[in-house]
Amino acid sequence: QTRSLLGVFEEDATAISNYMNQLYQAMHRIYDAQNELSAATHLTSKLLKEYEKQRFPLGGDDEVMSSTLQQFSKVIDELSSCHAVLSTQLADAMMFPITQFKERDLKEILTLKEVFQIASNDHDAAINRYSRLSKKRENDKVKYEVTEDVYTSRKKQHQTMMHYFCALNTLQYKKKIALLEPLLGYMQAQISFFKMGSENLNDQLEEFLTNIGTSVQNVRREMDSDVETMQQTIEDLEVASDPLYVPDPDPTKFPVNRNLTRKAGYLNARNKTGLVSSTWDRQFYFTQGGNLMSQARGDVAGGLAMDIDNCSVMAVDCEDRRYCFQITSFDGKKSSILQAESKKDHEEWICTINNISKQIYLSENPEEIAARVNQSALEAVTPSPSFQQRHESLRPAGQSRPLTARTSSSGSIGSEPTNLAALSLDSLVAPDTPIQFDIISPVCEDQPGQAKASGQGGRRTNPFGESGGGTKSETEDSILHQLFIVRFLGSMEVKSDDNPDVVYETMRQILAARAIHNIFRMTESHLLVSCDCLKLIDPQTQVTRLMFPLPSVVLYATHQENKRLFGFVLRTSGGRSESNLSSVCYIFESNNEGEKICDSVGLAKQIALHAELDRRASEKQKEIERVKEKQQKELSKQKQIEKDLEEQSRLIAASSRPNQASSEGQFVVLSSSQSEESDLGEEGKKRESEA
Repeated sequence: QTRSLLGVFEEDATAISNYMNQLYQAMHRIYDAQNELSAATHLTSKLLKEYEKQRFPLGGDDEVMSSTLQQFSKVIDELSSCHAVLSTQLADAMMFPITQFKERDLKEILTLKEVFQIASNDHDAAINRYSRLSKKRENDKVKYEVTEDVYTSRKKQHQTMMHYFCALNTLQYKKKIALLEPLLGYMQAQISFFKMGSENLNDQLEEFLTNIGTSVQNVRREMDSDVETMQQTIEDLEVASDPLYVPDPDPTKFPVNRNLTRKAGYLNARNKTGLVSSTWDRQFYFTQGGNLMSQARGDVAGGLAMDIDNCSVMAVDCEDRRYCFQITSFDGKKSSILQAESKKDHEEWICTINNISKQIYLSENPEEIAARVNQSALEAVTPSPSFQQRHESLRPAGQSRPLTARTSSSGSIGSEPTNLAALSLDSLVAPDTPIQFDIISPVCEDQPGQAKASGQGGRRTNPFGESGGGTKSETEDSILHQLFIVRFLGSMEVKSDDNPDVVYETMRQILAARAIHNIFRMTESHLLVSCDCLKLIDPQTQVTRLMFPLPSVVLYATHQENKRLFGFVLRTSGGRSESNLSSVCYIFESNNEGEKICDSVGLAKQIALHAELDRRASEKQKEIERVKEKQQKELSKQKQIEKDLEEQSRLIAASSRPNQASSEGQFVVLSSSQSEESDLGEEGKKRESEA
């Protein structure tokens, strides 16, 4: 019965322990939440006090807001003090009693339970040993020890049992105290907290809160009004901006303005990352005076991208991207390739930079002056329909018509170079001269002066002089092989080929014609300079587009300011003039290699000249050697004749001696060989007599 009743009490103690642990965790959460609330309230008060020290970019000096927040900070600071007091009271009146019950009373029950279990096990073991005492072989000493062990274990078990039972009975009272005392402390702490709050929240504070609520409502109404206005503005802008969403708008609805001296917008800039690789970065570009500025996303201000005073700009083909143009500084040391979003932006950027490069922006009415300059340029370079029709009638059917324009020898674009001031344009460029802006393949049209072998137009050429397919390249034996990347700007017939000024004037007219007629496409080729000829090779197919014999290149020069531009004059047979010879000037753009290309052409002509002189000297030496060899052969032949004559004379002398008989009546008989020599001697005599 005792053991059964003890089991009931132990089960009750276990249930009390589980329940009190859960209650302890709940009250501890209240205590932690109150501490967190007290700390958060104190932090809020501190941040409100520091508002006046903050520097907001759009805030300005709002003294009303600062004073209002200071007032709120004081009230919240007082509430924070009340929360701190509440936290202290909860710790003393609520958490301390339940913690004591959990840590002291419940642990005591567990300890006594373990001790009672140990004492009970010892008593059972002692009784078991006492029961096994033998009645036949009684040993007083063993009997005494077993009896003493039973006595000690029974006494210990009884004492432990009494203390354990007492603790279990007392636990019923401690349970009630442990449940009620923390709740009483919690309620008293809350009542004290609310009393402190009622003392702090007086009538003056209520009036302050009422005023703040009214101000908040006014601000909300003002915000709603502004939001409604902004929504209406957004709808209007969406309707008006719908055509602007198209990346490439219709030029008829949005015409190109060529008179701009300022422009801004997004462009893609090409950055080379290796020999053949490159990346494109999108940045915002704008002009500022004579400078082109760029500003990346996130930058506070723009930085200088390039000085565009006296620069050159033209459209280029780059990596199969549309609307690309290249800006080159006045000294040719810096260039940049940019890509516009649309054809309109592309043309406006080129025209704007052209106007800035002429320093029109420094005048009082830059747009008016730009319009006048563009109008004069338009009058100076005008397309000729009659020439276009005549030129197209000469082309084979099915071929695309190359871009052509006509230049007037009496007009000029911009300021003329000083070294051309004393020369008449008619003495340099023939009047009514067409400009060819694209390369005409030699397969479809014969170029004047073009040294073209059969099947040459479609044959691939190795630009590095290496043999391929079992056949040797035409320039494989040449000493000089230099390859340059060039872009063809145009060509036109000229009247003179002995003055570099003709190249400069041709450059000016071709660039002006491209700008006026919006011809921005340029054909990129590889220019191979060798001692025999100049070749334009397709970089993709390695097919020779044009070949210029080096002896026909009579003049070459680089632009005086933009070293990337160069040209040469080719003297050809036939042409527009009545004479048999005509001169055509070809203009190219390179990658900062204009002077280098001209030097290479000059070196090739020098090498070709020296090779020709060496060839002539070699031929003369061979002729002298042939004459000497002929004389030597004649002398050898003469010596052989003399030797033959001498031999024949000896044979003749031997055959003319009288035949003598021997003492036995015999005769001396000549052998057959001697007879043959005699015959040869007679023939030699005949030849000698003939000689």
